[in-house]
Amino acid sequence: MNPTALITGGSRGIGRGIALALARAGWDVLINFRSNEDTARETAKECAGNGIRAEVFQADIANVNDRENLLKAIQEKFGRLDLLVNNAGVAPTERVDILEANEESFDRLISINTKGPYFLTQAAARWMIEQARLRPTEPRGQIVTISSISAYTASVSRGDYCVSKAGLSMMIKLFAARLAEFGINVFEIRPGIIATDMTAGVKEKYDGLIVNGFVADRPMGHA
Repeated sequence: MNPTALITGGSRGIGRGIALALARAGWDVLINFRSNEDTARETAKECAGNGIRAEVFQADIANVNDRENLLKAIQEKFGRLDLLVNNAGVAPTERVDILEANEESFDRLISINTKGPYFLTQAAARWMIEQARLRPTEPRGQIVTISSISAYTASVSRGDYCVSKAGLSMMIKLFAARLAEFGINVFEIRPGIIATDMTAGVKEKYDGLIVNGFVADRPMGHA
């Protein structure tokens, strides 16, 4: 039986790259998407084959009912969860100086980028603990969260995003400490400037910064 991974926001960008890499490594995958079913199915099609199963499921991780349904779906389709990849996240709809920013944007980013992964991780961790109790000889579950260099790098034109990622980074430390006794490893990955849908609108700006030495002799990364 293949190990099974759930990748939130797995239809495009970094999430898609993770899904494909896991499939190549022999993992079955459930690709979560919020709005773009076509790209999710395309990613699943690329993942499937050679004994690998790939399924898709629509869910907004900021919604408690959707989170519950997402975990029910992977339980029904695969019967187990060996890896949760918290990848889903959003950028501000508009970059605004923190002296002018509004609460609506702040609440949106905290809900999707921080609260959603927090409580999805909580529910997944409970399931992984139960799996470990029922199957003590099998490898323990793992949790990987994709945060951002914005967890520690200040950007005053998108403070809400930075705060949401800093909170996510602390969430990872908390769950790592809490789940250590169960042998459930918890990891954080902080990507830098990656060419995705999220950065497409500011690619020209970043290209200029990179040319002028913003990062050390590296082009923009790709998922």
